[in-house]
Amino acid sequence: MWKIWLLFDPRRALVALFVFLFVLALMIHFILLSTQRFNWLDGGSKAQAAQMSSMPAATPAPKQ
Repeated sequence: MWKIWLLFDPRRALVALFVFLFVLALMIHFILLSTQRFNWLDGGSKAQAAQMSSMPAATPAPKQ
C-alpha cells in the first residue's frame, strides 16, 4: 500500500477525493430535490405524506 503513495502526492489525492465526494453529495441531493416524493423544500404531495404517516387515518363513526 505504501508504494501507491509513492506514485501519488497524498495532499493532492486527498483534496481530489474530498472534492469528488462533495460534488457527488451535491448531485445526489439535487436529484432527490427534483423528485416529487423526496423534495423536502416544497413539502411533497399530501397523498404521500399521508402514506408515510405513522398514525392511521381517522374513520367516521358508524351511523345508528
